[in-house]
Amino acid sequence: MRNIPFGKPMIGAEERQSVLEVLNGTTLVHGPRVTRFEASFSEFSGAPHSVAVSSCTAGLHLFYLAIGVGAGDEVIVPAQTHVATAHAIEFCGAKPVFVDVLNHTGNIDPAGVEAAVTERTRAISVVHFLGVPVDMDLILSIADTHGLLVVEDCALAIGARYKNLHVGLHGDVGCFSFYPVKHITTAEGGIVITRDQDFAEKIATLRAFGVNRHHGERKIAGDYDVPLLGYNYRMNEIEAAIGLEQIKKLPEFLKLRKQNFTYLEQKLVDCRNISFFTNENEKCQSSYYCFSILLEGKLLNKREEIIQFLNNKGIGTSIYYPKAVPMMKYYKKKYGYSGEEFPNASRISEQTISLPVGPHLNLEDMQYMANHVTQALKIAEN
Repeated sequence: MRNIPFGKPMIGAEERQSVLEVLNGTTLVHGPRVTRFEASFSEFSGAPHSVAVSSCTAGLHLFYLAIGVGAGDEVIVPAQTHVATAHAIEFCGAKPVFVDVLNHTGNIDPAGVEAAVTERTRAISVVHFLGVPVDMDLILSIADTHGLLVVEDCALAIGARYKNLHVGLHGDVGCFSFYPVKHITTAEGGIVITRDQDFAEKIATLRAFGVNRHHGERKIAGDYDVPLLGYNYRMNEIEAAIGLEQIKKLPEFLKLRKQNFTYLEQKLVDCRNISFFTNENEKCQSSYYCFSILLEGKLLNKREEIIQFLNNKGIGTSIYYPKAVPMMKYYKKKYGYSGEEFPNASRISEQTISLPVGPHLNLEDMQYMANHVTQALKIAEN
């Protein structure tokens, strides 16, 4: 039996050495590595401005703070996403307005976005679900018509492109995650990218208490003022040291993900009672975060059985996500959803199994997984 975890941080000798260099020095925060990491991410993504933060959630929150979202405001979000997408809006006292998603991609339905716009709407939040880009032309058209801002939640989408432009650069800002099972990691951490210098500067100020002069800008140590109410959402030097080594490996990581994804797709395409999400087209390039199968027909109520079989064979699985966000207890209770408003998001939550394709897996792992997934599906059909 093989051990195939769903995700595994690919930490090597280079990352360990970089962390030791930080620990052997005197600067753990406010140092040069964060600045260098921001520059490296800008070089990779093509972003004019990158601001490193403590998490993707922090980046989303900072954007809403920067544009003054507050009580009485609304932000449109997909019903199928991580709760962080909605939490960042709740943090500001505003209301997330949930919209159902498209069955074939899991991405927000543009028609639903148009229908959800009200006089209280301030922004549209899109999520590139499992690394497959949203149709940004349609979203931006709606935003332009109604004078709305657009934030791209790119937590699963490093390396994804829409019309050959990296995701996160189509809207006003893009927010990325470096959680351990993502495409690269900084242990914890995130980054915000934008084409707008004013947004970048304000987010950079808000991430560090709202102080007006950072350490390198102070003629006298400890001399600064605080014109804004800010947070402690900084990335530290240890995290940035890991990130600087990880981003060097990112092209190879993405290559291996696509290779593993394609292998699974080819091996499972003829299996009965399952379907796959639409992954790429002439406008979209995926980040290949994971490989999700949607159970249908005879397999509709067999997810737990299939997952248990795979886990018993050492194959790690996950669910993206366990419930549509408005069906999570907090949101369902607060906003009074019945459970029938978001059929596509609910179907995806209830009927998908996510399989790993990360760079920690080799061809033998993929062969083993494909064989046992096929076996599990056949057993569950009977």
